[in-house]
Amino acid sequence: MTRTGVVEREVGASLVLELVLEDERWGDEAVLQRRLDEIAPKIAAHPAARIIDRMIATVVLADDAVVRDLNARFRHQDKATNVLSFPAGETVGGDADEPVLLGDVILAYETVEREAETDGVTRDHHLAHLVVHGVLHLVGHDHIDEGEATVMEAVETTILATLGIGDPYAELG
Repeated sequence: MTRTGVVEREVGASLVLELVLEDERWGDEAVLQRRLDEIAPKIAAHPAARIIDRMIATVVLADDAVVRDLNARFRHQDKATNVLSFPAGETVGGDADEPVLLGDVILAYETVEREAETDGVTRDHHLAHLVVHGVLHLVGHDHIDEGEATVMEAVETTILATLGIGDPYAELG
C-alpha cells in the first residue's frame, strides 16, 4: 500500500566504505569519507560487484611501509604496492539486517602519489580507481590471467565512468 506522495522503489544493493586514515598526508578525513560515500553506490550499482544486497568494506589509507609489511607477510613480496585487498572470508550467514563485511582495501600513499604523477592523473582519480579495483577483488574478481584481467578492467572502467573518470587503462596507453 502506498501513501500519497510516497514513491515505492526497488532497493538495490548497497555498499558502505568505512575509512581508516593511518597517514594524514592523504588529506582531511571528512573529505575523504565523503569521497568514499560517492564511490560506494557506484560500485554497488554494477551487477558484477553485487554479490549480496548489503555490503561493507574498510578502506585503509596507509603508507608504503605498512603496505610493504603486509605484502611481505601475506604475499611474500617484500615491496610496497599501490593497493592490497584482504577478503574477510565467507560472505554468507549472519543477521539479514546487517551488512556483510567484505574485507579490507589498503592503499599506500607514496606509491599512489607517485603513480598518479607518472600517469598524469589526479590523486583523487587514482584513489577512486584503486578503491574500485580493491573492492572488486573483495567480491571475487581477479586479473591473474588475460581473460580475467579484461573482464575486471571493463568493470572498473564502467564504474569509473559513472564517477566522471576516464578509462585508466587507456590513459596508460
